Amino acid sequence: MPSYQYDVVVVGAGPSGSMTARYAAAGGCRTLLIEKRQEIGSPVRCGEGLARHFVEDTKLPFDQKWVGREVKGAKIFSPNGTELTIEEAHAGNEVGIVLERDAFDKAVAKEAAKAGAEIWLKTTATAILKDDGWVRGVRAKRLEDEMNLEAKCIVAADGYESQVGRWAGFKTLLRAGDITGTLQYRLTNIGPGHDFPDYCEFWLGTCAPAGYIWVFPKDESTANVGIGVSLDRLKSRVDIKGYLDRWIAQDPRMGRAQPLDMVTGGVSTAPPIKKSVGNGIALVGDSARMIDPITGGGIGNGMLAGMILGKVLAKCNEAGDFSEAALMEYEKGWRAKLEENLYRNWLAKNKLVTLSDGEFDDIIQVLAEVGVHKLSVRAILKVLKDTKPELVAKFAEFI
Repeated sequence: MPSYQYDVVVVGAGPSGSMTARYAAAGGCRTLLIEKRQEIGSPVRCGEGLARHFVEDTKLPFDQKWVGREVKGAKIFSPNGTELTIEEAHAGNEVGIVLERDAFDKAVAKEAAKAGAEIWLKTTATAILKDDGWVRGVRAKRLEDEMNLEAKCIVAADGYESQVGRWAGFKTLLRAGDITGTLQYRLTNIGPGHDFPDYCEFWLGTCAPAGYIWVFPKDESTANVGIGVSLDRLKSRVDIKGYLDRWIAQDPRMGRAQPLDMVTGGVSTAPPIKKSVGNGIALVGDSARMIDPITGGGIGNGMLAGMILGKVLAKCNEAGDFSEAALMEYEKGWRAKLEENLYRNWLAKNKLVTLSDGEFDDIIQVLAEVGVHKLSVRAILKVLKDTKPELVAKFAEFI
């Protein structure tokens, strides 16, 4: 069986994997980025929302080709239709740009290639190569050919419940309550209302048990209309389509809307993984559970962590040390940026799923009347504590 040698092999060419490969290659690592699919960015994943600061933070060249729509902010709707509007600067990590995700993922990979990374498509990792407590590479299948890809460090960027991470001994499996099943249509011929298409919309309550429905505009009459529902609230995966179809049927704007595509999937809504590095291996993005447990959004967090990891890998290569101890700089770096907010939102999510439609109505009503300066758990609860303290009893520990 043939073998190939690299400094770094990144498994998975989503935004976090490509960003890792870019910064590792730019720092002098001989880097290979492998993707199991035949096309980077396809099939498109759900949502496609991203705050523009992540583009600036990771120095990704802005290109209108991967922008579906730039929005003014977010609108959150309670079950009785009460509307809370939050402008873009304060609307969180999934609001600002609605991406053309296939073009976006390719753009991030293009920057990795420019930095010197090799990219192999239709290449699937099938096993980990281990020796004396170290990960030494992966076995891979490229089209019909099998090979060993030996590396000083393997990066698992292969999504939530990461197989590569699991093979290496990381606990990546999740309980049903920490997985949200998703289904999304791209609908066109959507009518006017609720300031569409200038805002991303989030609809709360029993329309999407332990989740929400989203409307992310793509153009004047087209939007991603999707739903996320916690798996422990579904009797079968077919139920999720019923929830979304019923909601679409009662929204007057959707009366003549027609689907252009449909995608299904899942996201983790779990706390961050307890450990993301080992000797010769690091986990990044969804593999390390960097997805926001409330919103289910993880593109920006994964990009930021990928940049941090790529820079650390370059340092490790210069020092000739890819041990767990050396890779801890990455672990500490991403946790300093992301962990507190991710863990707080996971705890808050577990409280939010217990709220009734009436409680959601009361909370959104107060926020709409008083206003909230930022779409974060802490900011929202502070407003509620000052105005309707009885509404925040379940969340006292977060204030």
